[in-house]
Amino acid sequence: MVLNKQDEIVLGFIKELCADIHARYAIDPKEFKNYNIKRGLRNSDGTGVFAGVTGIGSVQGYQVVDGEPAPIEGKLYYRGIDMRDIIKAHWNMGTFGYEEVAYLLIFGKLPTEEQLVKYNRMLSAARKLPEGFTEDTILKAPGIDIMNKLSRCILTLYTFDAAADDTSVENVVRQSIELIGRVPVIIANCYAAKRHYFDGDSLLIHIPQENLSMAENFLHILRKNNQYTKDEARLLDLMLILHAEHGGGNNSAFACRVLSSTGTDTYAALAAAVGSLKGPLHGGANVKVMEMFDDIRRHVSDPEDKDAVYAYLCAILDRRANDRSGKIYGLGHAVYTRSDPRAELLKRYVRQMARDSKVDGAFIEGFALMETIEEQGIRALHNRLGSQKILCANVDMYSGLVYQTLGIPEDLYTPLFAAARMAGWCAHRLEELVSGDRIIRPAYRAVTRKEAYLPLGDRPPARGV
Repeated sequence: MVLNKQDEIVLGFIKELCADIHARYAIDPKEFKNYNIKRGLRNSDGTGVFAGVTGIGSVQGYQVVDGEPAPIEGKLYYRGIDMRDIIKAHWNMGTFGYEEVAYLLIFGKLPTEEQLVKYNRMLSAARKLPEGFTEDTILKAPGIDIMNKLSRCILTLYTFDAAADDTSVENVVRQSIELIGRVPVIIANCYAAKRHYFDGDSLLIHIPQENLSMAENFLHILRKNNQYTKDEARLLDLMLILHAEHGGGNNSAFACRVLSSTGTDTYAALAAAVGSLKGPLHGGANVKVMEMFDDIRRHVSDPEDKDAVYAYLCAILDRRANDRSGKIYGLGHAVYTRSDPRAELLKRYVRQMARDSKVDGAFIEGFALMETIEEQGIRALHNRLGSQKILCANVDMYSGLVYQTLGIPEDLYTPLFAAARMAGWCAHRLEELVSGDRIIRPAYRAVTRKEAYLPLGDRPPARGV
């Protein structure tokens, strides 16, 4: 970026103002210990501080034995139903399950056949965006970052809703169904605009089709030729189910609940959840995994050589490789210990597809390398850092690779996560509105020193001026 003289003056002044800003904002870590404050709302053993109760999703990664967390195989329940059972049933029947899962999360029970048909009709109707929305909101103001653009689009939907501020259960349910249906279409259209205006590609806006699942419709409107196989759509449907909900303690669901507790509108609460998910420590992690994966493929000549992969992962931990962050992305989780059930399910069904020759050889090789990274990454963390903490790969370790094999661009990895999680967020908003009954307002301990106010003429000159 070329700066003019005025820009240089402004940036120079900002640099001068920020000379000691880090010192003024820094809080001594001892202060957290002195006041027994749970930094990041985490206990000293890494478990989360209880901030509420929920009947929507249950994330189980450890059990408490004699007052201490003990590792267990991870489990994830949607409204008390094991997510694995939902996926197994739909996979065996060859049906699409995300719509049923979204219904389960919103209404708290599985639908009858008639209820599911009516619900799918409402979702299908919602996929038709408001008149002029695509042209005025998306095409006339394209964005290079799809997550930021999605947040703006959700906020703009407020202006198309005659009952936007009505927080009654019936109205919020109506808004929730519309958002679950609309968000995937908005994401695909935002990407089409980004691809055209920033990447120089042709502008193609496809119309969603009736009687297609969310996974089928997304592939239909994303791909230039509208073509996809049922196996590809089933794999995407699996990804959507895996990401639909993850308890009230994850950052984005909590953000949604915090805003909902104030009585604000649905669009403001959901836009905040999208903003939270964008962060690389949350939903953006799958992109970081794939950047690391591509870096390893470039620098390790034989991906089947586990010792070579291990050596490179050690270089990553030593901040000598990849992004120099010292992190092996995709390993470890705030709750899961021995296993992340989402990652385990993903691996199981990908292996099944590989046996049935429904995925290509390049993907199988990439999948094998990812498993090696998981295995040798845990080994490297234990050996290099002296940690024997039970670690597992999380879903981000494999989700990006699946999206890649489906031909989904990296720009859409995290937005697709948001599209799937919309059902869980809406359920948490409803639960907060029905049962919260109090604004969420934690306390912060002030550690400032009292100072006298100095009139302008009595203040000492700034250093360097």
